[in-house]
Amino acid sequence: MGDTVSTLLRRRARVAGAEPFLTWYQPATGARTELSALTLLNWVDKTSHLLDELEVGAGDAVRLALAAEAPGHWVTAVWELACWQVGAPVSLDGGEAALVITGPGWAAHVDAGVDVVACSLHPLGLPFGAPLPGPVLDYSTEVRGQSDVYPAVAQPGSAPAWSDHEHRLTQAELAALDAGPAGRRLVRPDGPWPTALAAVLRPLLAGGSSVVVDGAVADAALEQIRQQEQAV
Repeated sequence: MGDTVSTLLRRRARVAGAEPFLTWYQPATGARTELSALTLLNWVDKTSHLLDELEVGAGDAVRLALAAEAPGHWVTAVWELACWQVGAPVSLDGGEAALVITGPGWAAHVDAGVDVVACSLHPLGLPFGAPLPGPVLDYSTEVRGQSDVYPAVAQPGSAPAWSDHEHRLTQAELAALDAGPAGRRLVRPDGPWPTALAAVLRPLLAGGSSVVVDGAVADAALEQIRQQEQAV
């Protein structure tokens, strides 16, 4: 069985765990969050345990509305990687799903007929400022109590991993993508799949790291970030 995205992340955490993997900027708020491969894996493992707790596993599609709402946010990257780790395909094509993951606009999803997990999108991963209504789970509250280490589970390469209106990819196809050149690369979010490919998959498949600049930013400020982060 060949590598999957999850095995690549674990390998990266083992051999270069302290090096930056994803640096997230939100110029409108002045936020900057940097995740090493080890830190990212910790969030992914805790989120994988949460998926287990919600009885979502291999073959259970997760409607990752968050990937459309906030494709460049680091929490979106965590959810993508956690879904792939437990074998739950990420779905953005409106099909049936076992779970919905969304952001602060969670009210639009409460009638979906399935569990809803809402993410505050706080730069540091903090919970919402007030309790959410019973049917909706606050991701940051729920995930922090989960175990820090998730047992490595080999997923079959033929298992579905991503589906949207244009793409259908298996676990093996994700790990075999030509994701572009290595290096520290600046990424401007541009929809769920292009952002997942550039910000999350490319560093795993090609090497290097991502500097994701989220939201509106002036050209001069963007260039300053590029130079500060030594990104290309």
